[in-house]
Amino acid sequence: MKAPHGIHLFLADVDGALVTRDKILTEAAKAAVHELRAAGIAFAITSGRPPRGMSMLIEPLALTGPIAGFNGGVFVNADLSVIESHTLDLAAARQTLALILEQALDVWVYTETEWLIRDHGAPHVAREAWTVQFDARVVPEFTDAHLAHAVKIVGISDNLDAVAACERVVQKALGGRVSAARSQPYYVDVTHPQANKGMVVTTLSKHLNIPPAQIATMGDMPNDVLMFRKSGFSIAMGNASDEVKAQASAVTDSNENEGFANAVRRFILRRGAPIVEEP
Repeated sequence: MKAPHGIHLFLADVDGALVTRDKILTEAAKAAVHELRAAGIAFAITSGRPPRGMSMLIEPLALTGPIAGFNGGVFVNADLSVIESHTLDLAAARQTLALILEQALDVWVYTETEWLIRDHGAPHVAREAWTVQFDARVVPEFTDAHLAHAVKIVGISDNLDAVAACERVVQKALGGRVSAARSQPYYVDVTHPQANKGMVVTTLSKHLNIPPAQIATMGDMPNDVLMFRKSGFSIAMGNASDEVKAQASAVTDSNENEGFANAVRRFILRRGAPIVEEP
């Protein structure tokens, strides 16, 4: 399937889409972004990562427009100055924390500037620190002083069924007071109700004066489906689940096989044969 004419912005998720499993931004991906720009198509990124955790992508991709961290919880400029921020309601943050712990998941709290955890040795902490390239701060417990500034609360477990169940529990208990969705099979992200990938499309549309119908989106996880629904054209990664693929306009290769660059060439720029990763 080919993208419709008139795409003026391509919005991509980062982990599982733009970068490889080892968090590498390939030369083909960098070239594809520069080709988009040469064709007059803007490029933007969004992620569950904190804005600071995407800073390593700004220079190689020559990003100049808004960057959406925390699934839209915080929008920043390319110099990481804050454009707008959506903090969780304190009562909703307290209830979220309690529900995640009741489901026997570990929990992290992010503010605009800090990543707070309870144990440096907990699952996925080391991997996350390597990914975002900064360390968390250990606190003995999460207090109201922390929760009052929370832009994202994360439930973490290697029991993937428990993570999926926690997502449903938080959604049912808190309804429209939060947005809750899995950003990885082992993470459930809870943010302000206006902080989700769908609202990222809406917000960028307003900031950049580009109608949603002229925006293409790409992702691999259930939380990316919200931006699929808001955009004119959507691309699921080859490494996405069948559930996610079924809700996209098109499907590209995996992030281990130049899925991002191939999608740009095949669906957005409509050029030539796909790039194949060298063995």
